[in-house]
Amino acid sequence: MDSSRTSLDIEEYSDTEVQKNQVLTLEEWQDKWVNGKTAFHLEQGHQLLKKHLDTFLKGKSGLRVFFPLCGKAVEMKWFANRGHSVVGVEISELGIREFFTEQNLSYTEEPITEIPGAKVFKSSSGNISLYCCSIFDFPRTNIGKFDMIWDRGALVAVNPGDRKRYADTMLSLLGKKFQYLLCVFSYDPTKHPGPPFYVPHAEIERLFGKFVDLGCNLIKSS
Repeated sequence: MDSSRTSLDIEEYSDTEVQKNQVLTLEEWQDKWVNGKTAFHLEQGHQLLKKHLDTFLKGKSGLRVFFPLCGKAVEMKWFANRGHSVVGVEISELGIREFFTEQNLSYTEEPITEIPGAKVFKSSSGNISLYCCSIFDFPRTNIGKFDMIWDRGALVAVNPGDRKRYADTMLSLLGKKFQYLLCVFSYDPTKHPGPPFYVPHAEIERLFGKFVDLGCNLIKSS
């Protein structure tokens, strides 16, 4: 497993329980897309990832890269353009369609037989597949294992009470050798209800255990 790690030295806050009962439903997330309340989307992508992307990839090709709660992240195209296979999960069909439209990619869509009401959208090139369903339903697709996960805006968006379930889902999707690129936010949780929610380093260690020092690359943003 990769033992490298990138992090910024940012202050940790002690009042970590203040947000624990916060809950957003899937319908509320879908409404954010419908109403254009998507300030979490980075039109130019995550610049720290862009800067270090080649370092993370280490010249490898044909990696399977997973984007949980992907929205219309432009970073998906960065990986696809380098010859990697990208799979994302997003509850908003609107967000998925906007990704393909804004990136000028033709695509097909089809139902997911294992998940009633869910769909998968695939680029015509075949190397980007975006699943429109709950992240917790996704493993039922038996999609296989991934070499890398880019988690920006996913762990910090999951309801605090669902974090353990989320982390277990992510770990179940990883192969024996992997990189988990995680981006979290540092701020005083008493001053903002979230999301994005405040996830301290101790919580990350509790959720991912030994993998924090083995397969995870931690990126912190303020």
